[in-house]
Amino acid sequence: MASNKRDKIKSIVRQIPSYLIQISILLYIISSFLNKDYLWGFWGIFGFFLTILPLILKKSYKISLPWELSFLILLPLLLHMGGTIREWYDIFYPFYDKFAHLISSMAVAIFGFISVIIIDHYVDSIKIENKYFLAFFVVIFTVTMGVFWEIGEFLSDMFFMTNTQPSLADTMWDLIVDLAGGVIIAVLGTYYSTKVSRERFINKLKIEKNKVEQEAYEIEYR
Repeated sequence: MASNKRDKIKSIVRQIPSYLIQISILLYIISSFLNKDYLWGFWGIFGFFLTILPLILKKSYKISLPWELSFLILLPLLLHMGGTIREWYDIFYPFYDKFAHLISSMAVAIFGFISVIIIDHYVDSIKIENKYFLAFFVVIFTVTMGVFWEIGEFLSDMFFMTNTQPSLADTMWDLIVDLAGGVIIAVLGTYYSTKVSRERFINKLKIEKNKVEQEAYEIEYR
């Protein structure tokens, strides 16, 4: 009984950084609307929705993400919103921008890595045995998401008169940093997969097997 109570307290303490980031994002949203910066206000709402994805996964699919992963999902959102609303991109240019891109690309790479592991484990028609192919996928997935992000910045500058892409060099360095983030996680993920079995990794995510298998079956035969 005492052990369960300690585990519950430990779980709450570990979630405190994530809660603080969510509160910060809410404050940024309020600040944006008060300053009539509606574009970033709505982006903030979308970002806040992303922060509750771990809760949705837990409720709907019985997937409990480790607190470190939840924090890594939230941190890039805070960095990008703070960089825009508080003008940290301009104040600390170009270091803040590249740091934010590196953290974001690593978060995207981890998401891609975990998604492939889950699909490989539960979807019988998809099997990825080669760990180097998994690493290659993580890198390509990360860079692809980075390209879509840069396209979004380009469209934002074109239609909303923002200045997210001040130069071609800035855009290319963003993509290079995205590539670096993907490579870092691909290397670490490959090393991790040699030390920890996929079954053990899935167990760490605390996934309820029957629920995920049912979802995988519906996707496979839809």
